Amino acid sequence: MNKLTLALLGALLLSAETLAADTDVDTAVAAIEDQVISWRHDFHRHPELSNREFRTAEIVAEHLRSLRFDEVHTQIAHTGVIGVLKGGKPGPTVALRADMDALPVKEITGLSFASTATGEYRGATVPVMHACGHDAHIAILMGAASVLAERRDQIAGTVAFIFQPAEEGPPPPEDGGARLMLEENLMSLAHQPSAFFGLHVFPGDAGELSYRPRGTMAAADMIKITVTGRQTHGSSPWLGVDPIVVASQIVTALQTVPSRQLDVTVAPSVLTIGKISGGLRGNIIPDEVEMLGTLRNFDDDVREVMLERIERTVTKVAESAGATARFEIEHSVPVTWNDPDLVDRMVPSLQKASALPVRERALIMGAEDFSYFQKVKPGFYFFLGINPETMSDELRAKQSNHSPMFTVNDAAMGTGVRAMVNVALDYLAGEQSVTN
Repeated sequence: MNKLTLALLGALLLSAETLAADTDVDTAVAAIEDQVISWRHDFHRHPELSNREFRTAEIVAEHLRSLRFDEVHTQIAHTGVIGVLKGGKPGPTVALRADMDALPVKEITGLSFASTATGEYRGATVPVMHACGHDAHIAILMGAASVLAERRDQIAGTVAFIFQPAEEGPPPPEDGGARLMLEENLMSLAHQPSAFFGLHVFPGDAGELSYRPRGTMAAADMIKITVTGRQTHGSSPWLGVDPIVVASQIVTALQTVPSRQLDVTVAPSVLTIGKISGGLRGNIIPDEVEMLGTLRNFDDDVREVMLERIERTVTKVAESAGATARFEIEHSVPVTWNDPDLVDRMVPSLQKASALPVRERALIMGAEDFSYFQKVKPGFYFFLGINPETMSDELRAKQSNHSPMFTVNDAAMGTGVRAMVNVALDYLAGEQSVTN
């Protein structure tokens, strides 16, 4: 029997094994789907802000221990959890990741399990909501852990489960998120994964999986601008320097940076100021105004130019009014870059997971610190549609990520679990085939 015949026979055997495993996975996911939905509802009712995911992390760690994981590491990057599941056959390690933190958003969905939680953010008591779907991510990965633990003897290698805090950004001046997990020895604790996989729930038909090779989500810089003037009575503005007026001029001037000072044919860029605070009374001009914002882009060179011109605009506008302004970067995230070879290899795994066609999507200006893992090893970050079956265009816009009306269709949860299980099993089986 020649080498070509042996290779063809091996491929046929691998296809048969994969087909049988797929049927087995579908049955296993169907059996646990109600539990996955229940977990999501519980996490949604009890959201926790970045670096404060104490209850969430405890539930996750206990679940992994109950599945007899070989290792469960806690308190990584404050509240992160890493679970290690060793298969019955030798092979490499693959990592599956879910983020755990919620947002300072007041929920108005009217759901029976809606959040009424509060937390502390930047020195204020704020409402807290899973307005970005991280509750779904946690529950999906816990479900995948259950399915894979049941068939550990079939796994050719090791699966590392990463439950990450502070994806939305740690509260200043704290550090956190994916970068801190890597600094705190994630690669060693996770048994040196050779690839990372993650998903994000996103507007789209329930159960639809989508992806994009190469640059997928934008790089993001969270910025802070402090404008300092001179306090005086509101009736006599000429006796002071009004930082509120200066801040208003800066906001307007900044919009000319992406729209008039950058080559829009290179890569899209967005600059947003999302918070302005200053002053205590309507008849007192304050000393100081603070602005918080974000800038997004897909090109490192464009980013450098953008940062330089933002700082120039901020300082010069303030100077022209007799004020001063300080520009700071509080938190940065690189471009989410999906390795094209890994994408080509794993798209069939997504196709098996969903009854709907898997599609390639457009660029997303949102950002993800999963990108830090992709800086270390190849990664594939894809998206799970979670819209209700019937939905008007108006409601679709209102229920986008970070909206107080954001909702997840529970019918999509099983697809998410199947996708994560499939990419883990297929990746390891493919690595085993290459090795042999």
